[in-house]
Amino acid sequence: MDPAAFVRGNTAIAAPPLVPEIRLHLATEVTPIWQATEESLARFGTPPPFWAFAWAGGQALARYLLDHPETVAGKEVLDICSGSGIVAIAAAKAGAASAVAAEIDPFAAAAIALNAPLNGVSITVETRDMLDRTVIGWSVVLAGDVCYEAPMASRAIGLLRRIAARGRLALLGDPGRAYLPREGLIERARYTVPTSRELEDREAREGVVWEVLPE
Repeated sequence: MDPAAFVRGNTAIAAPPLVPEIRLHLATEVTPIWQATEESLARFGTPPPFWAFAWAGGQALARYLLDHPETVAGKEVLDICSGSGIVAIAAAKAGAASAVAAEIDPFAAAAIALNAPLNGVSITVETRDMLDRTVIGWSVVLAGDVCYEAPMASRAIGLLRRIAARGRLALLGDPGRAYLPREGLIERARYTVPTSRELEDREAREGVVWEVLPE
């Protein structure tokens, strides 16, 4: 299966509600794309289509970067667990010297490669697993909505704390997911993010942008 063809065939180009400046290939209805990937999962091992939705934490972090471009302007930026690429795209639009979107899901990587030119920006897609690496060379590391399951949250937060320990900036966008750390965070901004009851348990979530501190 061609990931790019799958992305094109199962999404529509739309703007997330909190970040209307950005256009993405997004699912228009939850059920069809989940059914498509479930069928594909049985045949090809396709991951769930998290990349097809603009999650609240990612929207909040993207909004923050666009509202505060000095955060990333002229800097080398890494966006981990990038999904649709919304955060990396926002960083590039805010003037980052370079923006790398790290994403191991080949369908998400294809979505990012399609989404970047929609927004007139250049994004480098990194498909190696970066979470357990000693990441160097980036001034800012970003993560949007990664605290939805324990293993992912632990590894992602661990990387962000290692980055912070090097004196670099680590930012996390989160709408109150179950595995958000209780300590070692400084709130930078808070946004009300419109959501769908098909995805969340409410019609809006509070998306908070946190600065992650070293351990």
